[in-house]
Amino acid sequence: MNRSLNQERPIFQQVAEQLEESILNGSINEGDKVPSTNEFASFFQINPATAAKGINQLVDQEILYKKRGIGMFVSTGAKQVLVEKRKKEFYQSYIVPLKKEAETLNISIHELRDLILKEESE
Repeated sequence: MNRSLNQERPIFQQVAEQLEESILNGSINEGDKVPSTNEFASFFQINPATAAKGINQLVDQEILYKKRGIGMFVSTGAKQVLVEKRKKEFYQSYIVPLKKEAETLNISIHELRDLILKEESE
């Protein structure tokens, strides 16, 4: 995990995103125990309540689950849930604006496809 946090975005969100990234890249697997709130707070040098807010966000999304007295664990299917979430975000952040700009420039879907494939092969 990256120790540096961006001051322009909520810290709890960044804690959640770093956990998500660890799940997606396979450094934390489904069923694995994740660091505790206090471990996150110590690692990032932040308030434990801030770390807890990021972790609880993932619990609310059923990416993590609690085992009382033991800790937090990655849920079965969490990686696939995160992949689907990221695909939706990718579509909204990149594909929708791309299609809108292509329309503005009168680039057809077929031309756009050819441009994408051209970049891929270079």
